Amino acid sequence: MEDVDLKMRIAVSTLFCLHKPLEEALTDILLSGSRLIELTDDGSHALNRPRVERLLELRSSYGLEYSLHAPFSSMNIAAPDEYLREAMLRRLETSIKWASALEAEALVFHPGSATAIEYFTPGVGWNLNINSVRRIIKFAGEYGVEAMMENCPEPYPFLMKSVESFNRFYEESGLDLKIVLDIAHAHLRGEIDGFIKLLGGRIGHIHVSDNNGQMDEHLEVGRGSIDWERVLPMIRDTNFKGWIVIESFKGVERSIRVLEGLF
Repeated sequence: MEDVDLKMRIAVSTLFCLHKPLEEALTDILLSGSRLIELTDDGSHALNRPRVERLLELRSSYGLEYSLHAPFSSMNIAAPDEYLREAMLRRLETSIKWASALEAEALVFHPGSATAIEYFTPGVGWNLNINSVRRIIKFAGEYGVEAMMENCPEPYPFLMKSVESFNRFYEESGLDLKIVLDIAHAHLRGEIDGFIKLLGGRIGHIHVSDNNGQMDEHLEVGRGSIDWERVLPMIRDTNFKGWIVIESFKGVERSIRVLEGLF
């Protein structure tokens, strides 16, 4: 029974059609092979009221369920400039409101990044990141949204990429926050096992794509060097009940079939 439940929780991220305006991509979304859709509130798919209303119509007509990935392309919740950081947080809060309107399963956001200011004031970004996450969780809770933070990839200067950084975050912040475990990102650090074994109880959703261990390629599942036959049983053993979201840029339907075959 557990295998069936996991198959039914395989979702698709709209990253595969982000190159098209959302209105043009709606057909692609409906034909993606899943009724669980992680929308991307960024780029050509940035949400507004008419788009949210259309997405609600589609949800009703086709039995869709949504999660929402908050903006990430211009976002740094640990930016040392107060005015810039405030603008970014307000943008993220708008995304939380859209997630609430869509009755989204979760709101996914990225941790902050280190900047050149760290050279002069070491640790400032880390503290700002904790403060911003605290604000995000509080705001999301007020709107009935579960916010989850994703582990981010090398070689970018994100403050939270490793198992160690997440353990430190939990120890210092005391926050009860779910992780969106990006398997491909963890693979770049050789830490898939560490995340699953040490933080498995905190994993809310999982992002999957493939790569060859050098860069975040977002390949079709099975086209890189991740050993899915070993990784997926580890996930199952944690009693994971969340979404497994495919973030491949191409071959989404094939990725679904690969995952279903392995489960």
